[in-house]
Amino acid sequence: MKQALVETRKSGRPLTDVLQVMTGQQLPPELFRQYKKHHLFELKILYGVDSVDPEVSPVADRQMAELIETLISFDICRRHKLLPISKHEGNPPSVLVAMVDPDNLAAQDDLNRILRARGLDLRRMVITQEDYDQLLEQYHELQAELDQEKDRLTKEQAMEKMADLTDIMGNLDATMASTEDESHDALDSDDAHQAPVINLVNKILAKALQEGISDIHIEPQEEALRVRFRRDGVLHQAFDPLPRKVTPAVVARFKIMSDLDIAERRLPQDGKIRRIYQGRKVDFRVNTLPSRYGEKVCLRILDNSSTQLGLDKLITNQETLQIVRDLASRPFGLLLVTGPTGSGKSTSLYSVLAERNHPGVNISTAEDPIEYSLPGITQVQVIREKGMNFASILRAFMRQDPDVILVGETRDVETAKTAIEAALTGHLVLTSLHTNDAAGAIARLDEMGVEPFMISGALLGVLAQRLMRRVCSECRVAYNPSKAELARFGLSASNEEEATIYKSNTLTPEEITAAKTSGTLCQKCGGSGYKGRVGVYEVMRNTERIQSLVNEGATTDRIKDAAVEEGMITILAYSLQLVQEGLTTLEEVERVTFTDTGLESELKAKRKSSLECKTCSAELQQEWMDCPYCMTPRFINN
Repeated sequence: MKQALVETRKSGRPLTDVLQVMTGQQLPPELFRQYKKHHLFELKILYGVDSVDPEVSPVADRQMAELIETLISFDICRRHKLLPISKHEGNPPSVLVAMVDPDNLAAQDDLNRILRARGLDLRRMVITQEDYDQLLEQYHELQAELDQEKDRLTKEQAMEKMADLTDIMGNLDATMASTEDESHDALDSDDAHQAPVINLVNKILAKALQEGISDIHIEPQEEALRVRFRRDGVLHQAFDPLPRKVTPAVVARFKIMSDLDIAERRLPQDGKIRRIYQGRKVDFRVNTLPSRYGEKVCLRILDNSSTQLGLDKLITNQETLQIVRDLASRPFGLLLVTGPTGSGKSTSLYSVLAERNHPGVNISTAEDPIEYSLPGITQVQVIREKGMNFASILRAFMRQDPDVILVGETRDVETAKTAIEAALTGHLVLTSLHTNDAAGAIARLDEMGVEPFMISGALLGVLAQRLMRRVCSECRVAYNPSKAELARFGLSASNEEEATIYKSNTLTPEEITAAKTSGTLCQKCGGSGYKGRVGVYEVMRNTERIQSLVNEGATTDRIKDAAVEEGMITILAYSLQLVQEGLTTLEEVERVTFTDTGLESELKAKRKSSLECKTCSAELQQEWMDCPYCMTPRFINN
């Protein structure tokens, strides 16, 4: 015993271990208990804190593991040889921590920093090294059991998710039975052998193509995943809300199909999907955007085969059509096409190219992205990462002997000036801008920093456009609008008598369900009241008067007034002509046209310059007469 005590003091090893090594025998359990009891008493006296004996007072393993996972990290426990034992509610609440060395000041500092931030007090207790090692081993064993349990739960959840997706697919199959005869296409082939998520995504794409959709929105919400389609410029719900748990899998599937980084969830990404549907190639332009409840995915459908190129297929007004064709046939100059996103600018530009595309003309395009494939022309994709922007591609075109150049979009002064320089040096340049009307393109170029003399010298004309929904020809309803409603749009009763005005037969979701049941649902529009879209245009030629106003720095209103005086048909006037031709409705005119700045003032100016009844605002032919509509005597000019 004396030799063992000396060795213990030298090596720091427990006395029991030294005795077992010196004697070569296992010590009796009674001796261990007596020694441990004596040792704990000494530690209690030495540190002045209570002691922990797991054999007498068992430690709750799961509570200890929870405290390590949520409060005091395992790294701190291992570094300072301590373990959180339990949490006690009181005033204030406290955490009991078993420490091999309760006087370790560094350990106390770390513990107090952690616990005080949570409003907790530290209660120290001393524990032997042997018991600490044993509890640590128990913690590791418990972690292994928890990991196994977590894996089992993950597998069960995965199976539940697969079952949920299978149910979802069953519902989708029931609502889209009409796509079953197209199973030979690459989008929905062999669905029965595909994973539910792949099947779900393919069904979304197939339904969008079947219904002639332009955009698909995959939107994570707090409680569900929403899928919406944009048809004829208006968003609508495509399916019932999907379970929120399918969001990560669906988004990951779209990103895989688009060759995007599925691990990057904090930055927007752009990609492209190409698939075969009913024997034709279809491209989907994909963009992901991190949002509050997950990544939103938006897909723009670029289906070249469903688009008919040709100015005569787009522009219904013969006068406007002839002006555009005249401008597009010029050997050089700048032709601008303006309008908001999704207004059909690319289709109009490619329609011009289609009419100019013959073996004697060299056509080159710079686009981001390339939306149409037109045989016989040179198309170049913008790659900004490699330094290939619109301006650099335009400069390269100048050494390629071009006749016609298309610039997908003019966004900066460098691109604008390079395009104008090309237009001034013997090339026809077509490009697009984002403005509300034709006259606004002048101000937009001026804001970019392009000199007025360059604009007036290079510009041939500006084509501004919108897209309005075409009223369904099968279920549209003829009606007689009130005089006040006609006056609001600048129309009179005489205009009403010349043409029939229609309104859409738009049904609510409940009415659509009832019509399906009764078999009275319109087969063409499906109860929406509209089918397809029709273009609305105004074209401003760069006449001598317009050139003078541009060089003077005239305002947009003055330029527009001059263009109207020289015969320009405005977007508002064009849209009202479409109403009178029975192609669209007054509601569509209000939705699409009245939102533009300046068009309300255009109506006011029109009303002010016309002869109106001071009571009902009806347009009259003579200045001094009784109003035949509301019988107001002695009409006077407002």
